[in-house]
Amino acid sequence: MTVIDNAIYVDGRRVATPETLDETFEAMKAQGGFAWIGLYRPSDDEIRLVATEFSLHHLAVEDALKGHQRAKLERYDNTLFLVLRPARYMDADERVEFGELHLFVGPDFVVTIRHAEAPDLSRVRHRMQDARTLLALGPESVLYAILDQVVDEYEPVVKGLQNDIDEIEDQLFDGDPEVSRRIYALSREVIEFQRATQPLIGMFESLQKGFEKYGVDVELHRHLRDVLDHTLRIVERGDAFRQLLQNALTVHSTLVGQRQNDEMRRLSETSLAQSEEVKKISSWAAIFFAPTLVASIYGMNFRNMPELHWALGYPLALGLMVAGAAALYIAFKKRNWL
Repeated sequence: MTVIDNAIYVDGRRVATPETLDETFEAMKAQGGFAWIGLYRPSDDEIRLVATEFSLHHLAVEDALKGHQRAKLERYDNTLFLVLRPARYMDADERVEFGELHLFVGPDFVVTIRHAEAPDLSRVRHRMQDARTLLALGPESVLYAILDQVVDEYEPVVKGLQNDIDEIEDQLFDGDPEVSRRIYALSREVIEFQRATQPLIGMFESLQKGFEKYGVDVELHRHLRDVLDHTLRIVERGDAFRQLLQNALTVHSTLVGQRQNDEMRRLSETSLAQSEEVKKISSWAAIFFAPTLVASIYGMNFRNMPELHWALGYPLALGLMVAGAAALYIAFKKRNWL
């Protein structure tokens, strides 16, 4: 059933609860007052029925039928059409879920079309029914109350985003490789949150001008200013979150660069140490090669070899070995290879 609640209010009191939209329209004609109709994901036919009865502008109706609209406020003669983007923080998934709420507010009616679980408009209705003096001010009081509820439900979202950003700051310095992915994901949520909240400021300013023009009660002016102040604080928090995430991304890039530089330095030091070891090994190999060369030549045992039968041949060969090895050792030592 798409009609969640449906009532006629006269002087702040609920005087009728029609079961169908047709009965609502008849009761309005008979009792006066204003109707407050709450729809949840209605069919196109139901929206067109309401649009026909209240003479809603076709452009506003077209937006309501299509959905997926940006937050905005539009006035068509004496009817207001608002699109709000309520949000709620999902603790289990650590993400923000955005909804869409359409409002048609006229001289004798309020129609809400909700496309998501948030906001909880039943709380708004019960609250207003307990505040008869405020509700007696007409459909504009319902508009105020719904705006107040939407803005109030942004507060848990702000707290959830703040908690996520605090966790990201911890991840940054712990070297978590998944932190960059989380920063980007959270940045998208913050941008979407800004798209939902920032237009509210202009909407409130337009409503204030309209309230003055159409002589809306001064008490509603005061309530609306209070909601505007709350909205400004939330918008400022959203702007701060976006800046914090940009800074976090910069810090992350810096830390990654530092780790890469440290790794390159370590590899360079390792390579240098290996190069020194290769020098030492090569030097000793060359030193041992000199006596090996002499010994291998005189170990060939050919019959006609120079100095083969000379008495000093053996000492000379040993001397050549020692001298060659010593000369190479001194040469490598001077080059700091040993």
